[in-house]
Amino acid sequence: MSGAGAKTAGEAAGVFAAGNRGAGSVLAFDLGAGSGRAIVARLANGRLEMEEIHRFPNDPVQVGAHFHWDILRLLHEVKQGILKAKHHLAGSGSGLRSIAVDSWAVDFGLLDRHGELLGNPYHYRDRQTDGMMEEVFAVIPKQEIFARTGIQFMQINTLYHLAAMKKRDAAALREAETFLMIPDLLRYFLTGERQCEWTNATTTQLFNPVAGTWDRELMDRIGIPSRLFLPPVQPGTVIAPLSASVCDELGVAACPIVAVGEHDTASAVVAVPAASPDFAYLICGTWSLLGTEVKQPVLTPQALQWNFTNEGGVGGTYRLLKNIMGLWLLQECRHAWEKEGASYSFAEMVEMAKREPGFQALIDPDDPLFLNPTHMPDAIRRYCERTGQPAPQTHGAFVRCVTESLALKYRFVLERTERLSGAAYEGLHMVGGGINNELLCQFTANAIGRPVFAGPVEASAIGNVLVQWMALGELAGIGEARNLVRSSFPLRTYEPRERDAWDEAYGRFCALVGE
Repeated sequence: MSGAGAKTAGEAAGVFAAGNRGAGSVLAFDLGAGSGRAIVARLANGRLEMEEIHRFPNDPVQVGAHFHWDILRLLHEVKQGILKAKHHLAGSGSGLRSIAVDSWAVDFGLLDRHGELLGNPYHYRDRQTDGMMEEVFAVIPKQEIFARTGIQFMQINTLYHLAAMKKRDAAALREAETFLMIPDLLRYFLTGERQCEWTNATTTQLFNPVAGTWDRELMDRIGIPSRLFLPPVQPGTVIAPLSASVCDELGVAACPIVAVGEHDTASAVVAVPAASPDFAYLICGTWSLLGTEVKQPVLTPQALQWNFTNEGGVGGTYRLLKNIMGLWLLQECRHAWEKEGASYSFAEMVEMAKREPGFQALIDPDDPLFLNPTHMPDAIRRYCERTGQPAPQTHGAFVRCVTESLALKYRFVLERTERLSGAAYEGLHMVGGGINNELLCQFTANAIGRPVFAGPVEASAIGNVLVQWMALGELAGIGEARNLVRSSFPLRTYEPRERDAWDEAYGRFCALVGE
């Protein structure tokens, strides 16, 4: 089916919720690079109430030389979440008014002319993009790509995966008729409607934010078939109800699927409980994303030199930010140690780090060594050897090194964000699962020399449900949505400590990263 049936946000309440204003619940699927969750949310007495009803792993699969997402397993888990929502709400008098999915960015599936999926989507860490950035730059200069797209240069970007498929003449790309990103693809499986959502589309490095559409000239010059790309719809668009076949399979009534800020970062930024329009945020998980909201993309030579990105946000804004490697480093250290017979919880790792002396070794979390190493602790040792530093000797010392280095990188990026945006921020809003690591929160406050406002944890899921309520006419806009977050979820403030020691360490860190 085509996307002709999509409804605007203003039409949503009339079509799907007539006579039911203020009642019912919404269902959010928030898919991360390691796990997914289904959350039922409702509005009650001026507060947002959320309950997780289903959690599941999202394990990538190695097949030969390639790394893939198990998209059909994810579809199965989404269906299980819908079933659990049905049973959870049975007898409560609270119906399900809408469903939405958000996920990580850049990855995609390709459909053929019959609407069949052409192979398993590649994982963004798949090595097919090795060397592809340089090959693309030989066709289109780096400066021109940034001027046309405003997106940070990372080899995980959609552009380089498609260029790699074109280079090897991949059958899936030859046969494809439609390009859909991960939430688009799951939404298609649930509704039969092919639609592309705007915030995720802007992450691909194939979208022109000035023109407000796909950059088909750029695609044509690289050899990527531009016919595959659908016009993006804005967050808050109701796409279609669950298809009849899905309703029959699950024994559920038809329920509308909403396109929210389907890049999980776009959803998370909606849930930042800032009272001022000028604020800085750090979304902390497997990746860390630090930046601010701007009304227009920042496409200056300085933004290019510092490799910042301009991604679409909810409400027509842009997220001026930088991707930082994040808790991936600690996750991969933990996996490496588990294989060697040492198993730790993340809380135990934090306690180990507290017992170690500070600032023994520092790393740049974004060094290419750490993108996808076979053994993360060995990669950290190699970095220390290369930079003339003593390598960590204990597991706790590795955790301390990574945690301090992340906090210092956050300061580095925050200061550059201020210089690019022209704003000054009183503190840093920190949201996402990483705020459960209290040591990282405190170290971040120490490093930036300003307060860190931590919370909420499930920011992406919260932003997802907020946009659903906006689409259904229950919230007037992002301002009201953020007020609701402030009244619904507690915040913890971390004040900076040990300024002199952290300032000295920051000088060492800047020397490492070449500043």
